[in-house]
Amino acid sequence: MFPQIVYNLQQLLSTSLFGLNIMAPSPNSLDILDSQIKLEFKDAYLTKLNQFREESQTYWEFSIVPGMFKQSDPETDESLFNYLDEHFGKIGTWDDIVSQLNILNAEAEPNVQYKILYLFRHYAGYHNLAHLKYGNDAWNEYWSKINGDGEMTWGPDANLTTESVELAKLNSRLISKELRNNANGDSSLIAPQKLYVSPLSRAVDTLFYTWNEILDLKLIQPRIQENWRETMGVHTCDKRSSRSIIDERFTHKGFQIELSLTEEDELYQDDYRETVDEQAMRMNSALQQLFTECGRNELIIAITSHSGSIRTQLMVLGHRSFAVQTGGMIPVFVKAVRNEN
Repeated sequence: MFPQIVYNLQQLLSTSLFGLNIMAPSPNSLDILDSQIKLEFKDAYLTKLNQFREESQTYWEFSIVPGMFKQSDPETDESLFNYLDEHFGKIGTWDDIVSQLNILNAEAEPNVQYKILYLFRHYAGYHNLAHLKYGNDAWNEYWSKINGDGEMTWGPDANLTTESVELAKLNSRLISKELRNNANGDSSLIAPQKLYVSPLSRAVDTLFYTWNEILDLKLIQPRIQENWRETMGVHTCDKRSSRSIIDERFTHKGFQIELSLTEEDELYQDDYRETVDEQAMRMNSALQQLFTECGRNELIIAITSHSGSIRTQLMVLGHRSFAVQTGGMIPVFVKAVRNEN
């Protein structure tokens, strides 16, 4: 039965973009389900956020600049949206968007920054196939807690499928084409100036296969940071590899591992799954660090992470919920104001 499920899934996701017959789906029902946040978690996050602000000497407050990308429009149907078909979702031209980004920063008070963040989700790993194979309830209740089923292995630290690696390479060509979609055909206009990534292998591999043919990764040195990782605990696919393994696999490709990342995964727990509000505070911490260390010369930044991470990143930034398919991306035009107590 399982090979037929994979075949049907691939047939369902197959589409033609810019003359290439590849898988580049809109979000599926599980993606949409996973993107939603219950009111109780939103309220819990706001309580924690207010406490964080009261206890902090300084902090960034985030909001979304409207009218730049279709994904921020409440009328955009996420279930039908494909970021590659929609030129990343831009409203107007890239020249106008970047011009507005530069003008806003030039006219902003010293404590205000504007940035475009590309929030990438990794391509499909073996855990994603297992989730589809067994369904949401069975996955969460049983299969996610073990390492595999005899046909697939997804834990710890699930890898991309072989098909996903090839898909990432193909989509990299489409992304490269979109980067040249401006008046001068200059890809540097909207290319990210910094790259951040979760330490989980599927995210780092996605970044590598997406950007390696577009950017000089050894020059840009993508930052592997713990805080961008998926919801932690219980699900074996979300337990990361050791620092030594990450170092061996990725530093020679140009990646830079944050100093605080420990040898073993000390954050994963077999018997406790991080709540949505806890993960949102972790994303808030990551975004606080990003805006603190990136100045106005680094205005376009790409973050490669996970469905749960993007779900909470969007909430932290003040964006509407929006499902992102495996291998998908959502751009957000962010205003950040630094407050002092």
